[in-house]
Amino acid sequence: TLTATIVAIWLGVQWGAGDWNTALSIITCLTGLWCVILVAKGRIFNYYVGIINVVGYAYIAYGYQLYGEVMLNAGYFLPMQFVGLYIWMKNKDPDVVDKVKIEFLSTWQRVIWFFVSLIAIMAYANVLRDMGDPLPWLDSTSTVLSIIAMILMAWRFMEQWVLWIIVDVASIAIWWIVIGENGGRDVALLVMWSAYLINAIYGFIMWIKMYREQQDEFIRNLTPYTKKKANEKLAKLVK
Repeated sequence: TLTATIVAIWLGVQWGAGDWNTALSIITCLTGLWCVILVAKGRIFNYYVGIINVVGYAYIAYGYQLYGEVMLNAGYFLPMQFVGLYIWMKNKDPDVVDKVKIEFLSTWQRVIWFFVSLIAIMAYANVLRDMGDPLPWLDSTSTVLSIIAMILMAWRFMEQWVLWIIVDVASIAIWWIVIGENGGRDVALLVMWSAYLINAIYGFIMWIKMYREQQDEFIRNLTPYTKKKANEKLAKLVK
């Protein structure tokens, strides 16, 4: 992630020295990278950094007429920073300062979210196309899955990371096309999303590790019978 940050700054300077949008894209990149690292580690402070990131990103996306990204960040991500902060503060890991407890969705919850996502992506893509969005399907996929992933993140569900990985791939494609076709100077955002993808994979691994550690601590305080049941549940969830 440090390497990606250095590359983002260097590319920004090379492609648009002195340009306001370039400076803003670098700030957005840096706060975004910092934020996702904090999320991957289960740190509550991520929400404070996230406020700066979503405001900057919404402004840049508006300049490229990526209305789905604008509405997602300004109308949803920004207020969700405060919602997530409140929920995480109420569900701290009692054994670690500034770290949250982790949960898993049930099988039925996963099925329901899958179909909700699919229907929402198709519906929103049509809306964005009518609004003149140049990349309605990619923008819709990124927007819809980001909304759902943010909900799962606020409620501390592990499955958020699967959605973030898909969102990151879609967003990389969006900015690759936008920069290539429009000659945009916001290459730092392309680097940012690439770093997000790497971090999402890292976050997935880290949250499984943290969940196991939290469950191990919980199991140590159980009776023999309940300990056996808890071990069976843990094995089923993380296998």
